Amino acid sequence: MKLSRILSNQNGVSRKQANALIAAGRVTVSGGICREPAQEVDRFSTVKADGAIIQAGDAVHYLMLYKPAGYLSATVDDTHKTVLDLIESKLHSDLHIAGRLDRASTGLLILTNDGIWSRRLTEPKIKIPKVYRVSTARPITPETPERFAEGIWFEPERLWTSPAQIEMLGLREARVTIYEGRYHQVKRMFHAVGNRIIALHREKMGDIRLDDSLSPGAYRPLTKEEISSVR
Repeated sequence: MKLSRILSNQNGVSRKQANALIAAGRVTVSGGICREPAQEVDRFSTVKADGAIIQAGDAVHYLMLYKPAGYLSATVDDTHKTVLDLIESKLHSDLHIAGRLDRASTGLLILTNDGIWSRRLTEPKIKIPKVYRVSTARPITPETPERFAEGIWFEPERLWTSPAQIEMLGLREARVTIYEGRYHQVKRMFHAVGNRIIALHREKMGDIRLDDSLSPGAYRPLTKEEISSVR
């Protein structure tokens, strides 16, 4: 919402009066003076006029979870445990998952209540790299890296995946980097080349790497640097 509208809605002044307050430098947004009436202000920002609170910003949460196997990447389920069962209960109603992992998969999972931020992290068009360590049922063929680099055709979506990279770690192990994060993308890519994943572990999303100090099921807030890396 625009800053001038917040002032007029919450402070009982006209839009003209709100613009005058802003132009005079009497309005702050999260501690900084703002002189732009058209400045977009999200629900997490604290707005003050002459030191009086006009909008008290909501608390914003960015969490890194080491997802263990056996938990659904969902906020609620009638049958299975979800990753929210691992998070402090008072946060449950406010969090959503930025980039899901299936129930058998493990590794880095991000939970937040900032929808704009999470869309930047997961939007396929932005092409933030996601890194996975995988184990496969069959040896990974020499042709697989080339096929992944060319892109794999997904018939249901009628599209080619963006080029992906494979770092071979063994006959049946590899580190895979993709840039979209479509539904079951890594598993479907291996299926397309005649192989099957038996274990998948996400190590990294963009510049956010799973913290080595976290044990499965543990979580911590993201650092300022990790949050800023997505913006």
